[in-house]
Amino acid sequence: MDPLSTPFTLRGATVRHRIALPPMSTYQALAGSLSDPAWHTGHYASRSAGMGLVIVEATAVSPQAPATPQDLGLWNDRQAEGLAQIAAAVTAAGAVPALQLSHAGRKASRTRPWGPGADAPIAPDEGGWEPLGPSPIPFADGYRTPREMTPDQIGLTVQEFAAAAGRAVHAGFRAVELHAGHGRLLHSFLSPIANHRTDAYGATFDGRTLLLRQAVRAVRRALPDDVPLLVRMSVTDHLPGGWTLEDTVRLAPLLAADGADLIDCTSGGIARPESRPSGPAWQAPYARTVRQAGIPTAAVGKITTLEQAGQLLIDGYCDLVLMGRQLLADPMLPARHAPALAPAPYQRALATIGTADGQLAPEL
Repeated sequence: MDPLSTPFTLRGATVRHRIALPPMSTYQALAGSLSDPAWHTGHYASRSAGMGLVIVEATAVSPQAPATPQDLGLWNDRQAEGLAQIAAAVTAAGAVPALQLSHAGRKASRTRPWGPGADAPIAPDEGGWEPLGPSPIPFADGYRTPREMTPDQIGLTVQEFAAAAGRAVHAGFRAVELHAGHGRLLHSFLSPIANHRTDAYGATFDGRTLLLRQAVRAVRRALPDDVPLLVRMSVTDHLPGGWTLEDTVRLAPLLAADGADLIDCTSGGIARPESRPSGPAWQAPYARTVRQAGIPTAAVGKITTLEQAGQLLIDGYCDLVLMGRQLLADPMLPARHAPALAPAPYQRALATIGTADGQLAPEL
């Protein structure tokens, strides 16, 4: 059987094949809400045709959680109403809609990473908000110093993740992902580079992993039993003294016991500057190592062809393959592999592409 075409089930959600769109921020929201519902729903609908799983971009769980003013949010019911339109559009296209929940932590209060004034701090008198983190250590030069979170603030944040997860399910999402990578709040608590605490949320492996484990357990309780919970992790920091792949392998079965169903394996992003490897499918070996710890994984990172994706599955690197920029630019890639997955008006065209004579059927 073609490995790409094999369905995959986590709890009560079955995706029709193994290709998924990872969360790719579009920075088109306003105060957490859909600024242009037609744009958002059109964007996600067009990238769901023929797709297996679609993970909607990083969505903030509180007013302090966005990275930029253009991030999506899910801390009130009005935002949930907008996101329900996206979930419905993805579902109508035949894909499984998932939502990534995020807290930017010490990367908060920035301009979006493109356009005039890109990736710059937003001061309080310019409408900025206070970044939060495990310790008062800025992400990089030019970033604001975060306020060290109190235990009460940490507890509230766990509740905010759980509340957002409940809203996500009510809005029609059939899976939820927690963002614990790329230097955001949950990742920053894991890493000794960002976390210098000496209380229950720092100092040791158990302390630094406590917030993520509490968030996983709280979100699992907020979700119906048939809704899977994914965790995106930076499985290594690529920096001396940081979070390591060995740490992730140690944590993965604990997260599974807490209620996580899959680890979405990315890497890096805890601080700048950093140096990391590159090359085709360069992060896939991380996914295989974590998978060997006994939990399903997704691989991501410069996977650009279906041939690559299929080989990763055959060789046991992962259970799902995430293709980000490639699928933003070429959303019909999976449907060209299996035209029957495409909307009916497209199927004959897709089936004809690449034939020997290159001719369309006369009725088309």
